[in-house]
Amino acid sequence: MYTKIASVIIFLSTTGLMAATSIAAPGAHGPNGEHLDAPAGGSASGLARLPDGSVNVPKQAQRRMAIRTVMVQEEEHPLTVELNGRVGIDPNAGGRVQAPFAGRIEPGPKGLPIAGQRVEKGQVLVQVSPVAGAIERGNQQAQLVEIQSNRKLAEQRVKRLESLEGTVPQKEIEAARSELASLTGRERAVSRSVGGNEAITAPASGVIATANVLNGQIVEARDVLFEIVDPNRMVVEAVTTDVALAGRIGNASLTGHEGVELTYLGGGRSLRDGALPITFRANAKNVPLAVGQPVTVVAKLTDKVKGLALPAEAVVRNQNNESIVWIKSGGERFIAQPVEFKSLDAKTVVVVKGLAPENRVVVSGTSLINQIR
Repeated sequence: MYTKIASVIIFLSTTGLMAATSIAAPGAHGPNGEHLDAPAGGSASGLARLPDGSVNVPKQAQRRMAIRTVMVQEEEHPLTVELNGRVGIDPNAGGRVQAPFAGRIEPGPKGLPIAGQRVEKGQVLVQVSPVAGAIERGNQQAQLVEIQSNRKLAEQRVKRLESLEGTVPQKEIEAARSELASLTGRERAVSRSVGGNEAITAPASGVIATANVLNGQIVEARDVLFEIVDPNRMVVEAVTTDVALAGRIGNASLTGHEGVELTYLGGGRSLRDGALPITFRANAKNVPLAVGQPVTVVAKLTDKVKGLALPAEAVVRNQNNESIVWIKSGGERFIAQPVEFKSLDAKTVVVVKGLAPENRVVVSGTSLINQIR
């Protein structure tokens, strides 16, 4: 009698242990309800990669590695698309300084500005002295001498007529004075082109982005001397081959530049090199951006996608270069799960395949778990 009772107890205990082994822990189910928490095929008491690919992480190690998990929930999120872009000058907050004519560079009152120096609107940046070929310069000098000679004759004529005022018609005196004023103005203009210079001023307040001048340098007309930018106000021009995309953009952000706020301005109506330009205004407070810097724009569309939102750092790559997340299946065991995802913004992704609702996913310390071998 006692032998039969003992046999029944042993059988029930063995059956209970087998059932407990076959039941998956909470959060260890795949997207189709399949069990992910299969038997590990081995045991480990410390940090270790188990034979089935899962990882054992003791509680004390989890605290040191700052492991954090969240229960994911499926929701609808705005669909996003990544666009290649480039930082440029905001035409309303910066400017480009070009040479108005061929000339020689001379320093302004405060010397020649250099890249990175702040300037104010209207500040004299450089002086440009006109230069010309030998024949052209000789003709200008000859013209100047002729004008000076005619001006002296006109001055003498005005003085003579003024001394005869009352005996000569007034209209002759006025005509002589007008001729003298005309010759004086012509002399001033020609003398400036021969030996004078012109002050080049800053069109806007900001920081010198590029400086292409040296003292004594000869520049041609329309050469770019300086580019001035406002570091807090830039534009980002992205490109896309989808001409319908411009009408579906809500807002956007820059990958790797969390402090930059992008405002969608609009898309062009003509293709450039087979792509449509899309422009954003970038308010970059205390975030360094440089003109011409390539950036990645994450544009949030008005279209919706159903999935599970996670921090971007929760997704890592395994040895096969597959995108995976780590699911916590027990107190100290973590399982790698391949996923497909789309970028939601610069810091968030939405997993569209591979996860099931209520999975407990690692969102902090993922890269440390992924390195355990």
